[in-house]
Amino acid sequence: MNDIPRFSSFDPATAAAVQVAGSIGTVVSIAGSASRVLLDRAAVVTAGSDPDPAVGFAGQVGGQIKMRVGGAWIVANVRALRLDETSGTAIIADIDFLGEGDEEKLTGKLYNFRRGVTRYPQPGAEVFPVTTADLKQVYAADDRAHVSIGTVYPTKDIRATLYVDSMLGKHFALVGSTGTGKSTSAALILHKICDLAPEGHIVMIDPHGEYSAAFKNNGQILDVTNLQMPYWLMNFEEHCEVFLTTSGSERQIDADILAKCLLAARCKSRLGQEIAKLTVDAPIPYLLSDLTNLIGLEMGKMDRAGDTAPYLRLKTKIEEIKADPRYGFMFSGMMVADTMANFLSRIFRLPSNGRPISIVDVSGVPSDITAVVVAVLARTTFDFAIWSRNEPQRPILLVCEEAHRYIPAGNETASSVGRILGRIAKEGRKYGVSLGLITQRPSDLAEGVLSQCGTIIAMRLNNDRDQAFVRAAMPEGARGFLDSIPALRNRECIICGEGVTIPIRVCFDALAEDRRPASGDPLFSQLWRDTGGEEQIIQRTIARWRAQGK
Repeated sequence: MNDIPRFSSFDPATAAAVQVAGSIGTVVSIAGSASRVLLDRAAVVTAGSDPDPAVGFAGQVGGQIKMRVGGAWIVANVRALRLDETSGTAIIADIDFLGEGDEEKLTGKLYNFRRGVTRYPQPGAEVFPVTTADLKQVYAADDRAHVSIGTVYPTKDIRATLYVDSMLGKHFALVGSTGTGKSTSAALILHKICDLAPEGHIVMIDPHGEYSAAFKNNGQILDVTNLQMPYWLMNFEEHCEVFLTTSGSERQIDADILAKCLLAARCKSRLGQEIAKLTVDAPIPYLLSDLTNLIGLEMGKMDRAGDTAPYLRLKTKIEEIKADPRYGFMFSGMMVADTMANFLSRIFRLPSNGRPISIVDVSGVPSDITAVVVAVLARTTFDFAIWSRNEPQRPILLVCEEAHRYIPAGNETASSVGRILGRIAKEGRKYGVSLGLITQRPSDLAEGVLSQCGTIIAMRLNNDRDQAFVRAAMPEGARGFLDSIPALRNRECIICGEGVTIPIRVCFDALAEDRRPASGDPLFSQLWRDTGGEEQIIQRTIARWRAQGK
């Protein structure tokens, strides 16, 4: 592969003929998906001044070139460039093949583009820049359901599209450093999907309360004031995370006591009595007072005072949570009624009534149970999909912002939320549950989960570890695009995988003000000029602080 022919050894007459035909170089070696091309520096410079931006970009990293093979055009992406030091007049380019299209006999235009290559070009085949007309064919959306999200770089008028069924069917991830426009881009994609499917079913977990502003007109906004999530929806594992305070062997003792008393409490309810073989995980309403009374009765059976410690721990923790107003959205005495049908209907938008997305704002949830709340939402979504298999299908998209919080690298199975999101990533599509992960630290995300995402939307990543992590999760053919990730502007991204025909660099559309999330950075230079009313600001803030938002 190192014995590369050079333009300096070409016959001048042949080189002139090549220039007239618009060629910018030749193929020198073929190796499966990746190959090598020799570009003429002068021809690349000439192409760079072409008014067609696609032609001008052809000889750069991330640019596209094409080669003729029989009656077809093979399109490739430039992954890396280096100077051929021996001649000084040629550039060695490593390329990745993207796909092929048919050649129109009279005009030579490319049409009917598809992914994959049937026949590879031979060494010595001429290389031509891809034109904007070619790119229109390459990126033309086919008849599948799709949404238009922006323009293909470097053009201004070729629309970039995402195939909704392919993207959602195999999960997707949106990654990008803070400040790159990630939240706005996520809102844009979700708005487009909502516009396409106004009777859809999307659940978004919003840890910062950013998206309420974006979806106030076409979504259901749920927070601690109106979420009304019944505590009895938790399974045994989630009960343990909330009520158990110990670790090691003591935790196992506490868990055994809780399992016995929780099952008994569920059996006491009218619904529980109707089910012959009730399990501790079944979402059956029960009274917290019944649970504490049963723990007290079990404690009364103990002979020695030292044996009562686990019972006291459990009882104290349950009563503490019951009395704390911050937990009222979940552990209130009003949550005893069987409201499961109403809760599922609101969360999953069944029916959606023209508001296909529910934004679950968990910013007001106490930090020690945030993970459990997310776990209950995710597991409820998965369980609903499993138990409704014989019903008319209602697929659900679960979007998780700040995903690295819940599925951390290394110990994703340490918590119930990590286990359920990991399971949805592996098995969700079989049951009609799609997962959308949004994160600014992909390297902190469990590797197995990111690799399950069929579509990856990568915005600028400043951290080397994050870049390497995303590179490992992306397919081979996207390498040339990946190298431009650190150089992406705000609102630009690389998309590859199932949701697009071939890897693509996109400039996202601007989003209307009333559809944007409340995630803008503060303008220090402007806001620090404002003055007056500081005493009232402090008083109102303290009042909300002390009331914990109530």
